[in-house]
Amino acid sequence: MSRILIIEDEQSIAELERDYLEISGYEVDIENSGVSTEYDLIILDLMLPKIDGFEICRRIRSEKDIPILMVSAKKEDIDKIRGLGLGADDYMIKPFSPSELVARVKAHLARYERLMGRREARNDEVRIRGLMIDKTARRVFVNEREVVFTTKEFDLLTHLAMNPNRVYSKEQLFDLLWGMDAMGEIATVTVHIRKLREKIEQDPSNPQYIETIWGAGYRFRI
Repeated sequence: MSRILIIEDEQSIAELERDYLEISGYEVDIENSGVSTEYDLIILDLMLPKIDGFEICRRIRSEKDIPILMVSAKKEDIDKIRGLGLGADDYMIKPFSPSELVARVKAHLARYERLMGRREARNDEVRIRGLMIDKTARRVFVNEREVVFTTKEFDLLTHLAMNPNRVYSKEQLFDLLWGMDAMGEIATVTVHIRKLREKIEQDPSNPQYIETIWGAGYRFRI
């Protein structure tokens, strides 16, 4: 079931929109000023009491590429152009019929799902709990937040994640990823493991992904 967030300060309008969307099978929440990207689509009113819809749209777009339907009683072209320029997918002028809103929501969700389907088909990804490694784009996301890795950090993380529950010694990891004799260089593996934990673990001292197997090496736990 798709989740939709309505950001609207007029409670009666928000509740009417919610009722029609819930009848159509969507899960709907209402806010009057909050910003959250934990939804599949956001219906965003332009005029809000604490922060305008343009700023909220900008913040959402900086975090996630979900569909945004901007709604407003303002009919000026400049507002529509600005909203679309900030990344809104659609701009609806009040008043509009709830059935039209539902139709547009369905259309944007369907288009977004097709787009994401093509992306998933194109990119080779590894997903383990809150960790997502996009091997094609060489990008890593932890709980949907992108984290930057060096080339060797990315390669080490990817190798471990693609071979879960297997124990690798420091010598094996160094030989696999650096491609040379590990004698005298073994400390570099320890350093890289520590950096990985700092970037992906909620508590690096109590790792949930990369475990130390004392006397043997490291193991990626799923």
